[in-house]
Amino acid sequence: MRFRILTLFADFFPSPLGSSLIAKAIARGLITVDVRNIRDHATGAHHVADDAPYGGGQGMVLKVEPVVAAIEAAAGELPAARKLLLSPRGRPFTQSVAAELAREAEIVLVCGHYEGVDERVIESDVDEELSVGDFVLTGGELGAMIVVDAVARLVPGVIDAASLEHESHTEGLLEGPQYTRPPDFEGKKVPAIPERLL
Repeated sequence: MRFRILTLFADFFPSPLGSSLIAKAIARGLITVDVRNIRDHATGAHHVADDAPYGGGQGMVLKVEPVVAAIEAAAGELPAARKLLLSPRGRPFTQSVAAELAREAEIVLVCGHYEGVDERVIESDVDEELSVGDFVLTGGELGAMIVVDAVARLVPGVIDAASLEHESHTEGLLEGPQYTRPPDFEGKKVPAIPERLL
């Protein structure tokens, strides 16, 4: 599984990508995560990648030219990639969507920012918009990392297959309470197993 993340803030990613199961999956060659800066595709001395909304209004919008150039560069290296824009108005990201994406070989994640991305990018250069929840973040970086984490753990070999069989959301339900030792902690005891389950 190959991920490409297109962002204005590439320095966000080293810590989460260098931790836990994601870092182990990268080290084992099960996944690759390549982070590229959209500003590298902006022109001018300052590599400005945003502009005021056409016709006026609050905030800034990611410019069409650098975002399209970044997506095209990614598509040139990952020709089979599914191209997704992280956006509050996108399709809700769920466990079933993660499972669907885990069947892809290549995924490009475009991190939205500010008031959004020029609509022409959405109309012709991404396959779909994806939302990680009904709230607004400062940018798509956290959303992209959520997608990478949820999808990568479903890639064969990242997690023991048996561990994935009965976890939360796998069958539309949540897991029940979990306990470990000691069986009695400050008077709070692990419940007895009901006879019907023995």
